[in-house]
Amino acid sequence: MKAQVWAQIATVPLLLGLSACNRHDAPSNQLAQSAKKLVGAATPTPAPLADGPYAPRDTCHGVKGADDFRRQLADAVVARDPEALLALAANDIKLDFGGGGGRAELKQRLTDKQWKLWDELDQLLQLGCAANQQGGITLPWYFEQHIDKVDATSGMLVTGENVPLLSGPDPKSQAVGAISWDVVSLDTPMPDDPYQSVTTTDGKKGYIATDKLRSLIDYRLMASQRNGKWSIVALVSGD
Repeated sequence: MKAQVWAQIATVPLLLGLSACNRHDAPSNQLAQSAKKLVGAATPTPAPLADGPYAPRDTCHGVKGADDFRRQLADAVVARDPEALLALAANDIKLDFGGGGGRAELKQRLTDKQWKLWDELDQLLQLGCAANQQGGITLPWYFEQHIDKVDATSGMLVTGENVPLLSGPDPKSQAVGAISWDVVSLDTPMPDDPYQSVTTTDGKKGYIATDKLRSLIDYRLMASQRNGKWSIVALVSGD
């Protein structure tokens, strides 16, 4: 799926999963286990989990039933249990903007290496949670924030603290700055390259490691309560 998206960049600027190849290398069980602990440690204070304006936060603890739902979600992801995940999905779950959806389609995509949905869910569990305007929740947290510093289709989130902004596409290049959980604009997408040319919100040019960038319109999960039961109503990417 990621390869197909990149093939369309020349005509449709859906800059999804820029760091797909690299960020999927992280041990999935370790990621999801960490997320389970994060969800379990409920706190009324939505403090950021790292430094930076868009560092993951959790503002979902005040939404009734959301914590229990997220524990079940984390359990399903850790176990790579398709039936447990399907039980958390709405019958009409939305999976893309071309009409794809439903539990049957979700089940197929979970086992299809083209989609890598388990890996996507691993990442979402690490990126915080936001209460949304519909009374439900959204993962990642940043997706519900008003980000007007960059265009959504070319905007990238720098996923880390003090990530070097380099003068060239090489780790030995001089650092001209450092960015912590903030947004940049992608210049010319080079999905197979280890570094990407970006422009910061204050106009500075440089290069950032591909595996430290995530599209603002990459995968997000929305869940809400229907008839007393929490369900995933959308797991989509793009715009």
